[in-house]
Amino acid sequence: MLSILDKYILKKYLGTFGLLMLLFIPIGITVHLAEKIDKILDNEVPFNAVAIYFLEFTVYFANLLFPLFLFLSVIWFTSKLANNTEVIAFLSSGVSYYRFLRPFMIGATIIFVLGLGLTLYLAPLASTGYNEFTYKYLVRKKDRDKGNIFRQINDNDYIYVSYFNTLDNSGSHFTLEHFEEEKLVYKISANRIRYNEKDSTYTLQSYKKRTIGVNDDILESRASLDTTFSFKLEDLTPVKYIAETLNYSKLNSYIEQEKERGSSYINRYVLEKYKRFSIPFSVFILTIIAVSVSSVKRRGGMGANLAIGIGIGMIFVFFDKIFGTLAQQSDFSPLVATWFPNVIFAILAIYLLRNAKR
Repeated sequence: MLSILDKYILKKYLGTFGLLMLLFIPIGITVHLAEKIDKILDNEVPFNAVAIYFLEFTVYFANLLFPLFLFLSVIWFTSKLANNTEVIAFLSSGVSYYRFLRPFMIGATIIFVLGLGLTLYLAPLASTGYNEFTYKYLVRKKDRDKGNIFRQINDNDYIYVSYFNTLDNSGSHFTLEHFEEEKLVYKISANRIRYNEKDSTYTLQSYKKRTIGVNDDILESRASLDTTFSFKLEDLTPVKYIAETLNYSKLNSYIEQEKERGSSYINRYVLEKYKRFSIPFSVFILTIIAVSVSSVKRRGGMGANLAIGIGIGMIFVFFDKIFGTLAQQSDFSPLVATWFPNVIFAILAIYLLRNAKR
């Protein structure tokens, strides 16, 4: 059963966090709109598409920063408790510091569960529309076009495209090579390939096929050919953000598939997988740090506690970004990159908690 103290602190915990989210998300939307409004107007984007985009941006933005918002909200209301000598009153009544901390951890558990639902399912759904809109309307044309794409699509087939335009789903200098027992069986090439969404076929222009024979090769050529392939359009347009758009179960399947293909983005995908759990878990660590820092009444009052909290928060974000970039750009372990900031700040949380307890 929750005591009056538990209910009081828990109400403050969840209420302040919700209020801070309601205050900062509109600010984030306004800033983002101010940055993108010129491109939106230049591309004559329909109002409905813009409205849906900013709804998805809200979820995307909340998922990205909710641990930091929670951290600041805990510092805010705990500092008010300390300045009003409420913390001293609680502890003087015989309540131990760990008992005082219990409602904070209950609140952290609630946010952790909600955060898991957000990162595992809701955020990937919103990220799909958010990234597609960004890619279609807000990214420069030369950045949308993919060059020199080489992929193994299954055990036997390899594809190559020297250039692919994601707006009209067409590419140039396409080849497909089919191997059996490490020997080339046939090779298909075309000067141009275009994907037809209506019937999920591909149109090949200047089509050529060379089938390797025992004595002579068999050559086939056509000016144009409509056909189907076992690979998907996404195999010709391997976008970096694809992992963000998949829920957890689909992401696991996708990672296994990309490992078999030898994808160069595999560390990025695995990093995204681990972040689905590390980000919500950081709520517990940041809550302990926030309470430990702000439950002590300081000479500078709430301002000093917020300054310390913002500094710690910025260092946490810095560590997260640095190690995340290392994992994406090198062979650095995604598991270490994801959990190392949590481990470091967990040690800091234990140290600050012991000092606050004294």
